[in-house]
Amino acid sequence: MTNPIPVTGELDLSANEFWGLSLADRHAAFAKLREFDSPPFFLDPENPFGSTEGEGYYGLVKHADVLEASRHPDLFSSARGATSLIDLPPEFNEYFGSMINMDDPKHARLRRIVSRAFTPKMIKKFEEDVQLTAETIVADLLAVGPCDFVQQVSAKLPLKIICQMMGIGDEHYDRVLQNTNIILAGGDPEFLSDNMDEAIGQILTAGADLAALVTDLATARQSDPGDDLTTALATANVDGEQLTPAELASFFILLVVAGNETTRNAISHSLVLLTENPGQRELLLADFEPRIGGAVEEIVRYVSPVIWMRRSLARDAVVNGHQYREGDKVALVYWSANRDESVFADPLTFDILRSPNPHVGFGGAGPHFCLGAHLARREITVMLRELLRQVPRIRSSSEPDRLLSSFINGIKHLPCELD
Repeated sequence: MTNPIPVTGELDLSANEFWGLSLADRHAAFAKLREFDSPPFFLDPENPFGSTEGEGYYGLVKHADVLEASRHPDLFSSARGATSLIDLPPEFNEYFGSMINMDDPKHARLRRIVSRAFTPKMIKKFEEDVQLTAETIVADLLAVGPCDFVQQVSAKLPLKIICQMMGIGDEHYDRVLQNTNIILAGGDPEFLSDNMDEAIGQILTAGADLAALVTDLATARQSDPGDDLTTALATANVDGEQLTPAELASFFILLVVAGNETTRNAISHSLVLLTENPGQRELLLADFEPRIGGAVEEIVRYVSPVIWMRRSLARDAVVNGHQYREGDKVALVYWSANRDESVFADPLTFDILRSPNPHVGFGGAGPHFCLGAHLARREITVMLRELLRQVPRIRSSSEPDRLLSSFINGIKHLPCELD
């Protein structure tokens, strides 16, 4: 088998410049990539830990390829890391990976313990918390008036819910938010130093600080239990197995980073979408309850808050006609799969009545499907219900300030008017 020829230039997903292009240019680029007979191959992005010479990854840009990889975790392994296209040192995976960077049986064990903590009682409690928090956020918004929607609304809801779930006090809110922004900064200079060594130090420090926060809280909960997720996780015992302190800290980082950042950006993008598509806003307002479920699914499809996840081939295999070799890396590009013309009619159109809508915005079916999908859907639903009930004409008033990142489809700032 000959070595694949890497894609470069305007279609190079490893180039930071690509992710600074306009959305229209990026959509056009992915449409070209989906026309390839086989998954396109890209050279690795810059590796601060060593040489990238001769290394690279395949981009799974078609819906069918993303689904197939998701269904076969025994072949498409997560153990070498799922959130970086380069192989990171163990301490990065330890702090920032949790279950995302594991295969079975280790993954199944951890997910089984964690899932037991999400009891019906706990789910009911956080659903009530979402409603109360959303009402407070909208009341504050009305008092403030025109503002940065990200800071005033979308960043508040998921972070406050996660902190409430874990039993973390409001005094730690800014600390958690700052660390979350650093960990998922991508290549954005607003949050990370442009010096690679300094940036690595910033990320590790942010992870260590979050780990210390939850570890101290878990220790306190051992002697003074509370009605919160930290207590449930710290005391969970499934068939004699418990989370170690390191596992609990790593899961908290996953929860606070993934659960905060992705839902925040879905809510931010929803205001942009409802502003740019007034007909869809009117459809939703005309019959909110029957249509909000479909609207949330379409928001997640259209936004794809997590742009990709990585897998590594556990053995040689032919998948959808393409030959892979053991050790090959692939990126499951959800952002592209959710616009695959062979699956979604008129995929660049935002349509809250779209049906069916088999998007992969929470990942494809399989053991790594997003554990927090139910919570994310609930938060987006409740936030939109409260906003459109009390401020039905709220709109974005200028272009969003987008995060420069290949991994998170983020909005840093979004001016809004209440009209």
